[in-house]
Amino acid sequence: MLLFVGNAAQLYKLSFVDQLSDILYDYRLQWTMPRTVDERIVILDIDEKSLKEEGRWPWSRDRLALLMDKLFDQYGVLVVGFDVVFAEKDQSSGLQVLQKLGQNQLKDDVGFQAALAKISQQLEYDKLFASKIKDRKVVLGYFLTDQQAQNAAGMLPAPISPTGTFKNHSVAFTNFNGYGANLPELQQAAASAGHINPIIDGDGEVRRVPMLEEYNGAQYESLSLAMVRTLFDQPKIQAGFAQGEGNEYANLEWLELVQGSRVLKIPVDENVATLVPYRGEQGSFRYISLTDVLHNRVNVAQLKDKIILVGTTALGLQDMRNTPVGGAFPGVEVHANLIAGILDQNLKHQPKYMLGVEVLWLFLIGVTLSFGLPMMSPLVAVFIAVATFAISFGLSIALWQHSDIYLSIANSLVMVTLLFVLNMSYGYFFVTRTKRQITERFRNYVPFELVDEISQHPEQLLSMEGESREMTILFSDVRGFTTISEGLDPKVLSQLMNEFLTPLSRVISKHEGKVDKYIGDCVMAFWGAPKPQPNHARNAILAGIEMQKTLRELQPNFKAKGWPEIHVGVGINSGRVSVGNMGSEVRVAYTVMGDAVNLASRLESITKQYGVGIIVGENTRHAVPDFVYRELDQVRVVGKDKPVAIYEPIGLVGEVSTALQDEVNLFHEALRLYRAQQWNQAEKQLLVLQRMSPNTALYKIYLERVTHFRNEPPAKDWDGVFAFKSK
Repeated sequence: MLLFVGNAAQLYKLSFVDQLSDILYDYRLQWTMPRTVDERIVILDIDEKSLKEEGRWPWSRDRLALLMDKLFDQYGVLVVGFDVVFAEKDQSSGLQVLQKLGQNQLKDDVGFQAALAKISQQLEYDKLFASKIKDRKVVLGYFLTDQQAQNAAGMLPAPISPTGTFKNHSVAFTNFNGYGANLPELQQAAASAGHINPIIDGDGEVRRVPMLEEYNGAQYESLSLAMVRTLFDQPKIQAGFAQGEGNEYANLEWLELVQGSRVLKIPVDENVATLVPYRGEQGSFRYISLTDVLHNRVNVAQLKDKIILVGTTALGLQDMRNTPVGGAFPGVEVHANLIAGILDQNLKHQPKYMLGVEVLWLFLIGVTLSFGLPMMSPLVAVFIAVATFAISFGLSIALWQHSDIYLSIANSLVMVTLLFVLNMSYGYFFVTRTKRQITERFRNYVPFELVDEISQHPEQLLSMEGESREMTILFSDVRGFTTISEGLDPKVLSQLMNEFLTPLSRVISKHEGKVDKYIGDCVMAFWGAPKPQPNHARNAILAGIEMQKTLRELQPNFKAKGWPEIHVGVGINSGRVSVGNMGSEVRVAYTVMGDAVNLASRLESITKQYGVGIIVGENTRHAVPDFVYRELDQVRVVGKDKPVAIYEPIGLVGEVSTALQDEVNLFHEALRLYRAQQWNQAEKQLLVLQRMSPNTALYKIYLERVTHFRNEPPAKDWDGVFAFKSK
């Protein structure tokens, strides 16, 4: 609460709240716009049609002089404002060329000199244009700049207030050090002039226009303000201060145009800027192509007694603005909206006392919710939060619609939301603390998915029901662990166990496996439960391969500590098993049981018989066809009568080198000859393989078998299966 009260009191700025405030302001504006066309103001558009007929801009000033005669004499307009700047002389008449000829080649030509003297005045288009705006209600536009290098072009009008008018008051005028204004002869002839500078907010949108801006300590009025003053014969501007004229700490809150009994009040903010009262999207004022006026294609009634703004919608002239009501909004229509707002006296404002109102409102609802929400049920808390939203929003809309006061509700909306979220979050964590503690503790013992299920359905905790599911089981065991353990101190042995079991377990988890249990130096893991996993067999093989790689990377560290090398065998098998909470009422474990589990254990135990790191069963091999496998043998393990084919996964298809693939294919040929009892041919193949890879124990094993069977041939019904007599 204090955070947002401080922001509302402008002790600091929370930028995200300001951004939200702008967004809410835009929506409020869009919802409440009248969306009607104001017939009092007409925009003479330098559009694409006008450029096509009259040529590229700027046009020759004699055309604009003609325009002035038509508007005031033929059409009877009230006032004309230009949202363009005439900063450069018009040399389109060719007068300079003629004068140069008269000074040089034709200086002695009496006839030429007489003709030149006669037409010179007619060809001075700037003077012609100046003469047509003189003594007419014509307002010119100019812009102020703020650049590192001072740049002043043209002539500024007289300031609206002389230097020092506001010296006794702290007014945050926008200051500039340069300008781009009109030619002196045009400025001196015009009734007035106003700047065309908007304020561009952080999101690039135009929501405000400064009524007064400062240059060299003097203040200059905006185009919209200058046009209204010109319309009413230049009434004086009076400043309105919140705490009275004599208080130097008073804030400037409005400007007044006083003419007899008529008083037009223009509210301003700390930058002496006014919110633009957009009537609707582009087209809230009548647009007429300027060329149609020049060519008498416009009915007099359409312009009679109208306020005229000359501007452009042509994209090439770059006077399009990003506004709350449109992303490409003509700048001239921004001025039109301001003129209409001043005349209608419906300008929105944010008086300084609204800062105190907002702070008080935030304090009231903040204290109420801070102490009230913790004592409410969730349903009541939701209702109270929504009701607070509605009251804040309704209050702001009522002030907007009936008093033209803008009350920002961004602070209150964000504060209420955060108070609600914080209180509900605290309640949630308080109520579920015990459940979370149990969940976190159980994650070290059983699969986390099962813990989540139990935490959501505690009644299932003691359920002894299992389910049949297709899964993959992995066993990993250290070779020669008994010998290793006998040579180590118990503390060192415990440290050794932790340092190789931890990374291997992380590999299993990385590939979405679940460590079922540690049996001494043996790791049992499974895939496919509690949640089904379509790729359970593939993930298990990838885990087995990475476990071997991880263990190889650990060997240098073990050697540095004086520990023995660790080698593990990995057995992987897939099949239908029973999975669930199993045990007794005294103790329950979430585990898997079944023939496929036993076979996985047997496959791990025979890895050392074949000198390989990983052996997978035929079910696993068929479930993952995108691996290259080396068939090792067909075996009959202890406890199973039916023989099974066993394989060593080599690598993913496409990632195995051509040489290794050829070696695998050559061994499969040797294995075929072996099973066909073609001992000599099989021996030749195996000898070739042994020369290719002398360190592969598998080839030596089969050479020994070939020698044995050559000397002692197998029985006639021999099926090539090797039967193991022990686990």
